[in-house]
Amino acid sequence: MIPELGQIFLVAALASALFQFLGGISPLLNKIENIEIFIDRVTTFQTISLVICFALLTTSFLQDDFSVLYVASNSNTALPIGYKFAAVWGGHEGSLLLWVLILSLWTLLLSKDKALKSSPDLRIQSLSILGLISLGFLIFILYTSNPFERLFPIPLQGRGLNPLLQDPALVIHPPTLYAGYVGLAVPFSLAVSSLLTVNNHQWAKHARSWTILSWMFLTGGIALGSWWAYYELGWGGWWFWDPVENASLMPWFIATALMHSLIVTEKRGLFNGFSTLLAITAFSLSLLGTFLVRSGVLISVHSFASDPQRGLFILVLLAFFSGSALMIYSVKQKKNKQEKLHPLSRESLLLLNNVFLCASAGLVLIGTIYPLILEMLDLGKISVGPPYFNFVILFPFIPLLITIGVAVFSNWSHNSKNLINKVSPIILGAIVLSLLFPLIYGWVSLLTLVGVLLALWTILTGVSPLIKNQFSINKSMIYMPMMLGHIGLGLMILGITVTSSYGITIDDSMGIEQSSTVGEYEFRLTEIGKRNGPNYLAQYATIEISKDGEYIETVYPEKRVYDSSSMGMTEAGIEANLFRDLFIAIGEDIGGGSWSMHLQYKPLLRLIWYGPIVMMMGGLIRVFLSKRTIGSSQ
Repeated sequence: MIPELGQIFLVAALASALFQFLGGISPLLNKIENIEIFIDRVTTFQTISLVICFALLTTSFLQDDFSVLYVASNSNTALPIGYKFAAVWGGHEGSLLLWVLILSLWTLLLSKDKALKSSPDLRIQSLSILGLISLGFLIFILYTSNPFERLFPIPLQGRGLNPLLQDPALVIHPPTLYAGYVGLAVPFSLAVSSLLTVNNHQWAKHARSWTILSWMFLTGGIALGSWWAYYELGWGGWWFWDPVENASLMPWFIATALMHSLIVTEKRGLFNGFSTLLAITAFSLSLLGTFLVRSGVLISVHSFASDPQRGLFILVLLAFFSGSALMIYSVKQKKNKQEKLHPLSRESLLLLNNVFLCASAGLVLIGTIYPLILEMLDLGKISVGPPYFNFVILFPFIPLLITIGVAVFSNWSHNSKNLINKVSPIILGAIVLSLLFPLIYGWVSLLTLVGVLLALWTILTGVSPLIKNQFSINKSMIYMPMMLGHIGLGLMILGITVTSSYGITIDDSMGIEQSSTVGEYEFRLTEIGKRNGPNYLAQYATIEISKDGEYIETVYPEKRVYDSSSMGMTEAGIEANLFRDLFIAIGEDIGGGSWSMHLQYKPLLRLIWYGPIVMMMGGLIRVFLSKRTIGSSQ
């Protein structure tokens, strides 16, 4: 009965999405008195319907209802209850249901935006567009990816959840990342609505906070995914330039550019067309990411819910929404009165930053889809890996970090006076501090020194408004979002540079009471044992870590074999503080009482994840300030 109820509420959600869409375009419905109230009600009903759908699917998992094909494919009776809950979005059908549920929640929140009610035409059109997007994905779910499809005969046991997904991060990472992906539909709808209505820059003031919120979730989702890959995959990497990782990074670049472009559009009425195009591009890239993840056209260690045939449907949706938006943009976008830009004004520098961000997204896009294009044209198969991405990303990112710092000291509308005098102390401070790193860690390369220098430059320029205001938080509050955003970016760049340059990796064999040395640290194997988990058997190692003969910590890396799969999974042992990570992964039994071990020393690795947290705090403060209509001079 529960699956049938789920079907009914899916159809109800589809019907409400249809009425939500028609409410903005149908002359018949526009004749309804209080059309805004009508759209609000169908929006609310759609959200309630999808919440019930999700609750019913969750109930099917918790009850081990293997008569539901999706449950039988992604769960079993031995699966811990926490993972049964997370398994709801662990496969293709459930993840798409989560996608459209999050979209409905974003839509509902937009409908409650009091500021947007002052622009009724913009509000109705944007909600209508979001209804159309929901309609497309609900049709997709009902006809190709129904999570409530029955299975006969009913199996006694399910296949279980993919071992790679049996981790607490599954509970947080996908919803957070999806919230970022899907949230970009809101500025997209506002941008397209502005083209269909008054076609001015007023949409920017409404879109800015929504863009920041989406960007925050996307930042958090990417950081969580990086952390998950670091400790779960067994070799201590934090970024692989995997197609699925790239699929989230590309809209992040564009969303970052959109945030800064909207500042200029809102404050100066400039770059309206550019901001509109960025909003369209950001959501288009999120749809492209959904296609790449769900289609299976690209091989990825993160792809657990792919289907080529159903991926084609997503490609059609991408072509329809993006193509329609671009067509409207080409027809409706009016040329605004051009205002002369001074080369060292804040507007010009923000524009330059956005060009570098778009170039970064473009280079990642080329490396991601180039192998696919060659294969489609029957020109052979190639693999584009980290060497390409690590090299090409430097060209836009180095000048980006330079201009980010300069923009802090620039003025609106005109060239900044004494700009050299303003930035000189920051440059000097960054140079002095950067020279400390070769003294601490040793000399590696000029590129390392440049990376550290640019990271410190970004941090110090972020801190400069606080210094200027004599460390007064109240006086600096208006600058706080910018400060935290730039400081967080600098911390992340510093972590990436130092850990990539000074990290040490050793693969060694160890027997009982044998030791291996990594840098200044000694790892001693004291025990190999076995233990039973809730649905797996684990082989664990007991490893004592010391430095200069002084004991630090004991860690217990594991190799797990799950009941539902013969695939071995690695659970790393990690001992960490702010300044370094010590990473140990147990390998194979190589005979003679010895085991292979993967050992790593990674200095300042945590900054890679602390940086995004700081950036998200800046975004949160900016949304908080905007809700209180406090102006900003950023």
